[in-house]
Amino acid sequence: MPFVPQGGTCARAVMPLRIAPRGPPSRATPDISATAELHDELADPARRQLLELLGGQAAASATALAGQLPVSRQAVVKHLAVLQQSDLVTRHRDGREVVFTVRPERLAATASWLTSVAASWQERLQLLKQAAEAGGRPAEAGDYRPRPGDRPDPA
Repeated sequence: MPFVPQGGTCARAVMPLRIAPRGPPSRATPDISATAELHDELADPARRQLLELLGGQAAASATALAGQLPVSRQAVVKHLAVLQQSDLVTRHRDGREVVFTVRPERLAATASWLTSVAASWQERLQLLKQAAEAGGRPAEAGDYRPRPGDRPDPA
């Protein structure tokens, strides 16, 4: 069903973008929604600080982490719960305390994916620069070859 903005009509209805899955994502290439979720979870500066603090030590309790941040212990616990839900930290009981440790695997997979995207764009920009310096002709529609991981054209 086409989407028509509220409050009026438009000359052209906008169809929602549907991207067909290309099969299950590999561990080295996280899917776009998982990467977007990770970016949302790390958008909060307090969560990034928590990861940095935990990354510099073997394990720490919420109380110990709260003592190093300008937020309450309850806020630290809530942030740690979000990080745990996203598999960025794990928690385990050490005697009477619950301690948290970093799980860098998800960050490493996302960093690897971002590196491959950056390399792809760097290659494209280099080709564009070479064409511009050589006074090359403008690219035509048939010149573009999609690379693995490219999203289909929404048109």
